[in-house]
Amino acid sequence: MKKYDIVCIGRSSIDLYSNDIGEPFEKIRSFAAYVGGCPTNISVGTRRLGLNSAIMTGVGDDPVGAFILHFLNNEKVDTSFVVTKKGKRSSAVILGIEPPDKFPLVFYRDNCADIAITIDDMQKVPFERCKAILISGTGFSKEPSRSATLFAAEQANATNSKVVLDIDYRPDQWPDLQTFGTTIRSLLPYVDIVIGTSEEVKAAAHVGAGEVQVADSQVSNYRLEADQDAAVELILSKGPEVLVLKSGTEGSYIYQNGNSESEHAPGFPVDVQNVLGAGDAFASGFLYGYVQGWEWYRCARLGNACGAIVVTRHGCANFMPTMEEVEGFTAGKGGL
Repeated sequence: MKKYDIVCIGRSSIDLYSNDIGEPFEKIRSFAAYVGGCPTNISVGTRRLGLNSAIMTGVGDDPVGAFILHFLNNEKVDTSFVVTKKGKRSSAVILGIEPPDKFPLVFYRDNCADIAITIDDMQKVPFERCKAILISGTGFSKEPSRSATLFAAEQANATNSKVVLDIDYRPDQWPDLQTFGTTIRSLLPYVDIVIGTSEEVKAAAHVGAGEVQVADSQVSNYRLEADQDAAVELILSKGPEVLVLKSGTEGSYIYQNGNSESEHAPGFPVDVQNVLGAGDAFASGFLYGYVQGWEWYRCARLGNACGAIVVTRHGCANFMPTMEEVEGFTAGKGGL
């Protein structure tokens, strides 16, 4: 019997969002304090939709850590696996909001608690009792989190728990693009589902300035700004069952291993206030459907709806929709 529908592993933070919508960063006068971090957002998003969700992260022995835990506990996300790291700090993000396409973002992750999680910490998670785990690319950016997150993927794979990777590429957390690509590809044999944007997929497939080896053993030129199909093919050749490409207002595209044609799930056009968190809302909806055994298209449509709702709101975790909100939003828009 699986106790947890999903355990989300990795980044957590306090997010400070500009209250001065449209103002350049240097003119911001005040911020609203929310909770964020890709896996943390997804733990809240899936919980609000109805899954039994847990979070495995690290927080500092500080007021910010208490802030994060207070919110998660109020959301009824299981925090049993959260570890407090003495001498480390809970991380922070500061965001400016200049719709429709400018959202300057600053990470504060020096001496970060969630990147200090270890294999010993990860052994608290009963992988055999999880239907799925969610890991993110940032968790592999530094040790000891890199080894701990790889351990989680290995253990989940060994106990028939599904492994979902959100690529979550944050360039300022990595020494270079080639290191990111090499690291991400090394864990793909343990992964069942990959979720990312076009740029993230290309980054994960990046080998260097020269070439990328594709699945049919042909060598083709590869640049980050091009060759999306080759990047998808390379990632799927490493073992994942499905790659889900998030494409904003276009919706999303589902690529299945062994199928050369993608399936398109249309999006829901809305007026954008803030794009940060939309991808995590998408993943929350998609994973809800996946755990419930839905077909891929319907999973993606729910993900699209969740993402569309969140881009009209001010923040991430605090603004994830409930299923009732999704049903109201999609009524008259083609449904799921």
